[in-house]
Amino acid sequence: MARHYAAIAFGENVKKEQERYGSRRANRRQETSLSPDDELGTEEIAFLAARDTIYLATIGDTGWPYVQLRGGPVGFIHALDRKTLAFADFRGNTQLVSVGNARGDNRAAVIAVDYPQGERLKLFARLEVRDAADEPDLVKAVSHPEYPGRVERIIILHVEAFDWNCPQHIVPRYTQEEIADATKPLRDQLAALEAENARLRERLARVGTEPQSRLARATGPAPTRESTSSNLLRAASPSRPSSFAGKADTF
Repeated sequence: MARHYAAIAFGENVKKEQERYGSRRANRRQETSLSPDDELGTEEIAFLAARDTIYLATIGDTGWPYVQLRGGPVGFIHALDRKTLAFADFRGNTQLVSVGNARGDNRAAVIAVDYPQGERLKLFARLEVRDAADEPDLVKAVSHPEYPGRVERIIILHVEAFDWNCPQHIVPRYTQEEIADATKPLRDQLAALEAENARLRERLARVGTEPQSRLARATGPAPTRESTSSNLLRAASPSRPSSFAGKADTF
């Protein structure tokens, strides 16, 4: 957390609640000991560039906050410099609540979340809206040719402060691309096993009953029930010595 973030976030009512719940001492230390530098670093810029979604909060002239999910392809958020972010606003949003709110009060808050890793970055910023027709070079800088949609406006965020939030209670979620990457080794293994299974089936189909025929030739015909019974009787009957062959019993 940069010092300026605490200065914006910790109003008097917030400080009273911190006192009430016993966290004021730790937060007071943060207000005085943290770096005053509120420029985005390499880590923050890379984190934002890897996102496909952010949550954007603005304040309406009724005094109510408004939160909107803004998304696009991975990398839709562009860092113009270390204190300025920009992204394309596409045709299709006809309510224009965030855009309208920024005309009256340009203060905004942003939360960006990496769900698989359980990380989130919070930003305070001043929101500026520019029409695409007036900014062809900027439109080109924030556009993604492969992404459908016509750019009508460019949303610019002039960063005032940022803070890395704790990862508690972030439930992991995964995009289709992330799931595909994670399961690729399993799918490759399954494909290899299916191919091996197909080869074995093909070999068995070619061989047919040949193994049974070879076994029959090697062992002779299978014994019948009658021959088996005779063999068992002979094995069970006691045999007489040869010296008594042909002699009558004298007992």
